[in-house]
Amino acid sequence: MVALVRPPQSTFELACAAQVFGIDRPGLPTRYAFGVCTERPGPVATYAGYDMLVTDGLDALDRADTVVVPGWLPAGEPPSPAVVRALRRAHSRGARVVSICSGAFALAHAGLLDGRRATTHWALAGELAARFPNVRVDPDVLYVDHGDVATSAGAGAGFDLCMHLVRGDQGAGYAAHVARTMVMPPHREGGQLQYSAPPHPAQIDGTLAPLLEWTIGRLGEPVTVEGMAAHAGVSTRTLARRFADQLGTSPGQWLLAQRITAARDLLESSDLPVDAVARRVGLSSATNLRRRFLNTLGTTPGAYRRAFRAAPGARHRNGEGTEPVVIEDAVKAGSVPGG
Repeated sequence: MVALVRPPQSTFELACAAQVFGIDRPGLPTRYAFGVCTERPGPVATYAGYDMLVTDGLDALDRADTVVVPGWLPAGEPPSPAVVRALRRAHSRGARVVSICSGAFALAHAGLLDGRRATTHWALAGELAARFPNVRVDPDVLYVDHGDVATSAGAGAGFDLCMHLVRGDQGAGYAAHVARTMVMPPHREGGQLQYSAPPHPAQIDGTLAPLLEWTIGRLGEPVTVEGMAAHAGVSTRTLARRFADQLGTSPGQWLLAQRITAARDLLESSDLPVDAVARRVGLSSATNLRRRFLNTLGTTPGAYRRAFRAAPGARHRNGEGTEPVVIEDAVKAGSVPGG
């Protein structure tokens, strides 16, 4: 994996990729080799006030399975013809090309987003759509993954996309281990926006954390939204408002996402029959689990299990993509695009 940087480079977006893919973690096999390249090797200025010494040039992209563009500022400045050719060459030979925040502009200049859904920081989405009318810009989602090309929203969403890619490459267990070392959620998913509406004043103290913990401990039971509301001592309507305000999704969607996550963990880590996995996570039957997997992941439980017991990292190279995921970025207010 190689990150393509340019002066002045935004350091946070680069750090998103480096932290997820470039760190050796005790007890976890190393599955990625992470490097950095630039068009003109040497000192690369950053927005943080220091220079980075980057020794690899664009030829490093010819050796990468994944190319990351961690921001492209100023966004209105097009990449050079040499950079465009290098990105196109990497993509055409089968490398996955990924952008974080304003990095989507570099991918768009290279024509890699034409006719496709893509995202970037909410403050730059209008400019991206205006400059590249062939790109279907979605200003709300946190990231869009087509398998061979992926884009993310503002800087913090870069972590979400990177963790999503690790989960798709290496499985839920591996991603969870990486997330624990960074003290962050292994995977955020659901029908959420880049930013959330401010909470109603009366609900500021109504944290969902105890209810979420209670529910996750009972996924194998027939927990319902009505049961969750009863446990929290509120009406289902109030519960729905609190989920929308705090998580940007509905109680039912959140509950289903937890059941699917638990099923993925069991499929990777156990030999339980699919029917037993379905019952253990509260999805009642193999038929129901299969339907939920197809709707959510575009694959079957059996195929998912086989994929993550095969060679690590093979999945993203087969062109298999996922639907865009819409997740909350809780820090829109007052923020500016960092990369």
